[in-house]
Amino acid sequence: MMKKMALGFSLLALNCVAIAQETSTVVHPKWSVNASIYEANIRQHSPEGSFKKFESYLPELKKMGVGIIWIMPINPIGEKNRKGTLGSYYAVRDYKGVNPEFGTSADFKHLVDKIHSLGMKVIIDWVANHTAWDHPWASAHPDFYVRNEKGEYLPPDPDWHDVIKLDYSNKNVRLNMLDAMRFWVTEYNIDGFRCDVAEMVPTDFWNEARTELDKIKPVFMLAEGEKPDLHQHAFDMTYAWKLKNIFGDIAQGKKTASAINEYLLEDKKQYHANAYRMVHTSNHDLNSWEGTEFERLGNAAEAFLALSTVMEGMPLLYSGQEAGNTKRLDFFERDPIKWKPHPFKKIYSTLFNLKKSNQALWNGQAGAMQAEITTNKPNEILAFSRSKDKDTVVGIFNLSPMPQSFTFTSALPAGRFKNVFSSKNTALKNSATVNLKPWEYRILIKQ
Repeated sequence: MMKKMALGFSLLALNCVAIAQETSTVVHPKWSVNASIYEANIRQHSPEGSFKKFESYLPELKKMGVGIIWIMPINPIGEKNRKGTLGSYYAVRDYKGVNPEFGTSADFKHLVDKIHSLGMKVIIDWVANHTAWDHPWASAHPDFYVRNEKGEYLPPDPDWHDVIKLDYSNKNVRLNMLDAMRFWVTEYNIDGFRCDVAEMVPTDFWNEARTELDKIKPVFMLAEGEKPDLHQHAFDMTYAWKLKNIFGDIAQGKKTASAINEYLLEDKKQYHANAYRMVHTSNHDLNSWEGTEFERLGNAAEAFLALSTVMEGMPLLYSGQEAGNTKRLDFFERDPIKWKPHPFKKIYSTLFNLKKSNQALWNGQAGAMQAEITTNKPNEILAFSRSKDKDTVVGIFNLSPMPQSFTFTSALPAGRFKNVFSSKNTALKNSATVNLKPWEYRILIKQ
């Protein structure tokens, strides 16, 4: 007789760990609950590197199921101490201006309107921690900046020699920064901000900014950071940086599949259940400075792409990933993406559109936590289900470079399921032996 299976499949969050109880007053915009996010690098998105050319790509993003478009900084770039020919997007010379490299203010307004007309939302990258050396504040308001005993301006990091750090102990810095943020919401109707190096700016400033911006319209706030207190009053979403590192460690044989479950348990100790976490296999920093997902993840790149889209969190797609971009994009020069057909586009499209319609995959408390399905190969196989109301999604991933034959050692969700890529119907059986090729995966949805 078959050994009786362990009862159910305990929610990871409730398995030997209590959910974090920190307060959160953040009210997510309703349109964010089933959204995926696309990071748009305007400079490299086309040979033209313009708002107008990017606008022509919007119907593709709509078809792919993208909900939020994050546009890297659109402000004019400083010239003093500039890096490279074109400079870093993050060396802002004018918080209310539009970088002429990308087009005019009218072009950007048209782009925002077009995004909205297609049912998507747009947030812009915001650099509140520092400015370019030749920002007008540097000459008119030296007290706006952190300075040494000689009165000299200071970069926030020695390598960031093209920017100087603002001083948030000065209330006028806060007033002017908040005024500039309001400007983009009121004048251009953007839907929020991705906030650069958010942990280097006092959290109480972000708290105030969120309160004031929400008075204009419900905004979406993404922090480049992962301090839990960022979620208490200011931010909808933070970066899942630790998870990105775990992906790399598993791909390189330094950790096993069990590290994902361990991460999720620890994550729930730290973050309020209301917090969105951004899951990614690439972004502008990773691509340019650490390498493409193919360099960092090798043959596991596709598996982690798929996992990042169906596990807890909001998935990020960086410009060019849908074309299988294999080059590190130059950060300070024009280096257009080489667009070509690639299987990744269909994978992203299938899973982003599934996320929109399947409530089990929705973000935060609107969706479902992962329930671990155990196997006799815990170091190689990651298996889980997510269930919300009538929807159930099952993910089964071979996170190893070897073929795996395995069986389930905890109960499986009942019912018939369909493979999202092949549309083949299947019944999940506890007694079945499953065979997966290296880095192979299956994503199943309940019929």
